[in-house]
Amino acid sequence: MSSKEEVKILAIESSCDETAASVAEDYTKIRSNVVASQVDEHKLYGGVVPEIASRRHCENVLPVVQKALDDAQVTLADLDGIAVTYAPGLIGALLVGVNFAKGLALATGKPLVPVHHLAGHIAANYIAHPELKPPYLCLVASGGHSHIVEVLSYTEFRIVGRTRDDAAGECFDKTARAMGFPYPGGIHIDHAAQEGNPEAFHLPRPKVEGNPYDFSFSGLKTAVVNLLHNASQKGQTVPTADLAASVQKTISELLTTHTMQAAKDLGYQTIAVAGGVSANSGVRSAMAAACEKQGCKLFVPPLSLCGDNGAMIACAGSYAYAAGVRADASLNAYATMSLEQPTF
Repeated sequence: MSSKEEVKILAIESSCDETAASVAEDYTKIRSNVVASQVDEHKLYGGVVPEIASRRHCENVLPVVQKALDDAQVTLADLDGIAVTYAPGLIGALLVGVNFAKGLALATGKPLVPVHHLAGHIAANYIAHPELKPPYLCLVASGGHSHIVEVLSYTEFRIVGRTRDDAAGECFDKTARAMGFPYPGGIHIDHAAQEGNPEAFHLPRPKVEGNPYDFSFSGLKTAVVNLLHNASQKGQTVPTADLAASVQKTISELLTTHTMQAAKDLGYQTIAVAGGVSANSGVRSAMAAACEKQGCKLFVPPLSLCGDNGAMIACAGSYAYAAGVRADASLNAYATMSLEQPTF
């Protein structure tokens, strides 16, 4: 068994349409990071098809894990534990990774460490910025989640704001689809926005009752769909770049405004952004400008660690392992799960 400072963790991630595995050493040192993407296949259908995703995970998980071990130049015997994303996500996809990890743990006698997917996204910043230490405030925005999270420790979290309906990434993807962009649409909106006028369309910025930090994106999505539909009915053409720029500006401002208000009210001077939406240039620049204005320090992951990957799960799994988090052979996968009080 390695000392605490030399912990080696193999991690498996299969919550959506990427089969990923990674080996981390000493928490933030990534020895390998292998990702098998299914984007090209799901692009044909305009979004992720859960049944296809599960089948591809079954085909990919063994070679991906083997390559992660080979790239790291370690064997199963060298590991201290096996971490796996068990929630939240597509249930069929998660089950592939969970059951594979359970089999490895049973066969090797290594501890099994369950990892919450959002804890993984939060941990991505530790890999790129080892100087980042809790407590701090983190905006976690992706295709399935939009949370403002107090990171109390490496393994303890408190959600202070969340979306009441659609996630920010979902809003990006669905408005992009309405504009005719292929899946995944967020990156196409980002590219088109570089050539557009962000002030061309004044889109709704919904507010919700009860919590000033909560988000709502469904009204924005509907407004864009209706705008395009009405223009089509009248035979008019909507300037795509201008609409993309306006959508990006609106989503970026909503995420930034709520996060900075929470930071001010709760007394945080250190802020991080994580999740797939953290790759968006509009979100990154809006958060950077707001943090500079408010005197806060901002941490964002490199683009390579914004989307789903095994490295972030290996990092989060290393901290969970050190905290004594363990699961047995009864570990199951869950489509939804609280980040604050996870059960397994």
